[in-house]
Amino acid sequence: MSARLKDAFLTAFIAAVLALPLAGARTIDGINGLTVEWHLADVGVAAVLIFLGRLLLGLIEDGYGAAIAPLAFFSGIVAAYMPLPSHFLKVVAILGSFVLASKAVFALWRYPVTRQKRAAIITGFGSVDFLHVFRRGDIHFSVARARMSGLMQKARPWLGNLKIVSLFLLIFMIALPFTPFATRYTMDVAIMVLTYIMLAWGLNITVGYAGLLDLGYVGFYAIGAYSYALLAQAIGIGFWTALPLAGLIAAATGFLLGFPVLRLRGDYFAIVTLGFGEIVRLVLINWTTLTNGPNGIYDIPRPTLFGLEFTRDPGEGHRAFHDFFGLAFDPMQRVLFLYYIILVLAALVGFFSARLRRLPLGRAWEAFREDEIATAALGVDRTRIKLAAYSLGALVAGLAGAFFATRQGFISPESFTFTESATILAIVILGGVGNPLGIVLAAVLIIGMPELFRELEQYRMLAFGAGMVLIMIWRPGGLMTVREPTVRLSVISHQLSEKV
Repeated sequence: MSARLKDAFLTAFIAAVLALPLAGARTIDGINGLTVEWHLADVGVAAVLIFLGRLLLGLIEDGYGAAIAPLAFFSGIVAAYMPLPSHFLKVVAILGSFVLASKAVFALWRYPVTRQKRAAIITGFGSVDFLHVFRRGDIHFSVARARMSGLMQKARPWLGNLKIVSLFLLIFMIALPFTPFATRYTMDVAIMVLTYIMLAWGLNITVGYAGLLDLGYVGFYAIGAYSYALLAQAIGIGFWTALPLAGLIAAATGFLLGFPVLRLRGDYFAIVTLGFGEIVRLVLINWTTLTNGPNGIYDIPRPTLFGLEFTRDPGEGHRAFHDFFGLAFDPMQRVLFLYYIILVLAALVGFFSARLRRLPLGRAWEAFREDEIATAALGVDRTRIKLAAYSLGALVAGLAGAFFATRQGFISPESFTFTESATILAIVILGGVGNPLGIVLAAVLIIGMPELFRELEQYRMLAFGAGMVLIMIWRPGGLMTVREPTVRLSVISHQLSEKV
C-alpha cells in the first residue's frame, strides 16, 4: 500500500505542475490591460481526483476490481450530474470514472475470480457487484465469462456477416429522418458523418487495400470542391452534371501525380503526398484570379430535383419543390434532400469498394500491401496497380468535395487544411485498416464525439483526444481488426476438385 500511495502522490504532483499553466491561470483583457486570473482551487481539486484515481488503478492491478467497478460507475454518474466549479473538473471526474470502471471490468474479464470475489465480499460490495448478481456467491466469474463467450460465438455468424450488418445499417439510415429525434441539428451531424464515411472509404482504397500512406488526401477533396464551384458558376453546369466531372478532374489529377510519386515507398511516399496537399492549398490561396484567393467562392448553386429548387422564391423561370407538390415551405426539405444525396453517394462508394476488393485488382492491391517485392516478382505491374488505387481514391474525394461545396454554398482554402487529412486517416486507422464497417463506427465516434461534448467548449477536444487514446490502448489494431477474406480456401478446393 505504501508503494501505491507514493505512486499516486507523484502522479498527482506531476499532473498539478502540468495543469498549472494550462488550467490554473487565465489572461483577461481588462481596462488596465492584460491581467492574470488564477484558478488554483481547480488545479488542487483535479490533483486530488487524479491521486484517488491513480490509487484505485493500482488497487485494480492488485486484484480489487470487483469492489472498484461498481464504485467507479456510481462515481461517474454522480460526477455527470453534480454541479462542479468548472467544466475542467467535470471532464476530469467523468473521464476518470470511465477509465476506472473500464479498467476494473477488463480486469474482471481477464482473471478467474476467486480473489476478485473475495475482495468484493471483504469490502462490502459483493452484494451489489453487477458482475455476480446473475449467479450465487459461490460461483466463479469464469462461469459467467464462459456463458458470455458462448453467446458471442452464436452471434458471431450474424455480426461477422458484412451483408447482413450493412443491410440493417442502410435501413436504419434510410429511416432516420422519420424518427422522433430527427431534428435539424441531428440531420446536419448525420450529413457530416456520412461525408467523412465516404471520404474514409475512398482513402481506405489507397491506405487499407493498397497500403499507400496518403497524407495529402485533402488535396483531392479541395480539387473536387473547387471544380464543382467553378463549373457551376462560370459555365452554369448543374449539380448532377458537374458532380461526375469534379470527380473525374480529381481522378485525373491523381493519375498525373501518381506517375512520379508512386515510384517511392513508405515514408518518402507519405512526405510527398503531404507536400501535394499543402501545394494545393497554397495554389488556392495565391491564384486569386481563378479561386478568389483566401476570400473563397460564394453563392455556389444548390442541387435541384429534376429542376425543382428547394427555396421559398426560386425566381422567374424556375419552380420550387414545395409549390410543385402543394406543400408548405420548410427549410428541412433541402436538408433531407442533401441527406439522401450523400447517403446514396456513400452507399455506392461502399458497395463498389467492397466489390473491387474481391476482383483481381483488389487482390493485387492487398498482395502489394502485404509484400510488394514478392508480388512484383510474380509479374504484377506495380505502377498500374498502385495508380489504379491512387486514382480511384482521388475520384471518391472529388465527389465528396463537390457535395461539400454544394452543401455549404461557400468554400475557402481554410476548409482544406492538413487537419482534414489527419482526421480522415484517423478514421481509417481507428476503424481498422481495410474494414468498411469499422470505418463507419470510427467515423461516428470521431465526428460525433466532439458534437456530444460541444457544451464543454474548449474542453471538448480534451475529451476527444482522451477517447482516441483509450481506443488505441485497448484496440491498437482498430475497432474492428478482422477483415472478411476475399477468397476462401474451401471454395477454391471445391472448384479444383470439380475440375479434376
